[in-house]
Amino acid sequence: MSRLIVIGRERCRDFAQSHTGLVSFDFIQTCADRSAYDRERALRSLSSRDTLMSYSAQSEQEGGAAVITALHCPAGSFSPGGDSTNMNATLHAFDFERQFDDRAANEWFQENCGLAFVFSGTYAAGIYFGSVFMKDRQKCDLRTPLMLWSLCLAVFSVIGAMRTSWYVINILSSDGFHQSVCDTAFFGAPVSKFWAFAFTLSKVPELGDTVFIVLRKQRLIFLHWYHHITVLLYTWYSYRDRVAGGGWFMSMNYTVHAIMYSYYAAKAGGLRVPRPVAVLITMLQIVQMIVGFSLMGLVYIWRDDVHCVANQNNLMCGSLMYLSYLLLFSSFFYQSYIRGAAGPDVKMRKKRE
Repeated sequence: MSRLIVIGRERCRDFAQSHTGLVSFDFIQTCADRSAYDRERALRSLSSRDTLMSYSAQSEQEGGAAVITALHCPAGSFSPGGDSTNMNATLHAFDFERQFDDRAANEWFQENCGLAFVFSGTYAAGIYFGSVFMKDRQKCDLRTPLMLWSLCLAVFSVIGAMRTSWYVINILSSDGFHQSVCDTAFFGAPVSKFWAFAFTLSKVPELGDTVFIVLRKQRLIFLHWYHHITVLLYTWYSYRDRVAGGGWFMSMNYTVHAIMYSYYAAKAGGLRVPRPVAVLITMLQIVQMIVGFSLMGLVYIWRDDVHCVANQNNLMCGSLMYLSYLLLFSSFFYQSYIRGAAGPDVKMRKKRE
């Protein structure tokens, strides 16, 4: 027996929290309704605009067909997450943020996501040939360029953290934790859509961190280049698919990077930064991995919820990625700040004996 679902003007917000939005009232999408997940993917395949839509859908039983007709949702009746009036009042979007075309950005990633592998391969080759090139040469100083590089990334990360975190905090306060995790409107919301795009693209220039390590002939650990490659790949494909949890993942990473790159800039500038700051940064990175892995688990648990867009491949890859980060950063913390700190004391005791 079929079931008729009609969502009118007053339900625009609830609809848009589950879908990234529909383009215009003349769009009609017909798809195989094998599961709620398939129907969700079909709806999300329609591109988004700032003005989101409501819809009517007649859904047959499992294995039937679903016909979705988009109806115009009056401007101003929707704001992503929470009460629309409250969200509009607290989440002010600047003109450049509001005018950013997230639809075109997402279409570009749909067509060019494979470039992430090209960048990753070029990066890996650059590390190898760069190390060979520098083997018999004097190390470069590069303190000033490194300071400026880190300062630029720090400023970018601070602003990005402020814009994306403010969105997530508002979703938390208005709609609760469950919706903040499952929210996908983050990728198209006026206040956060530009910063979601900028975050995704930033994973390419961040590969430049390794250039300084190679040219300065510093020790390049596995964690460093593995982290850069996997983050680039995962972020690009997550942005393309607009998966649940994106707001949390990006705001956490922006925040940690704001502190980390500020620390790098200060060190490169010759400032004496207390050792506990480095310890704190690594601890924050470990906490980020614990939270990220936990959120992956929650999205998996809630994957059948129509409000929680889950991609099985993304969940699997993301979970493995966060788990590997957790193990690697924990090992780095132990080697650098626990075992390393205890080393001199052990040597002194042996000398006395």
